[in-house]
Amino acid sequence: MAKIKVTQLKSNIKRPQNQKRTLEALGLHKIGQVVEHNDTPAVLGMIKKVKHLVSVSEA
Repeated sequence: MAKIKVTQLKSNIKRPQNQKRTLEALGLHKIGQVVEHNDTPAVLGMIKKVKHLVSVSEA
C-alpha cells in the first residue's frame, strides 16, 4: 500500500458541514497540518471531496 501525505491549505470556515466532517475524518484540524494515510479508495474519495482545501503528495 502506498502512503500519501495530505496537507490542509485552506480553512474550513464557511464550508458546508459535510466538508468540515470530511476534513475531521482525515485527521486535519489546522491550516498547515500534515497527515499520512494509506492510498485506499475510501481515503482518495474523501480527498476528492475537499480537493480545493488540501494538497496531496506521495510520502
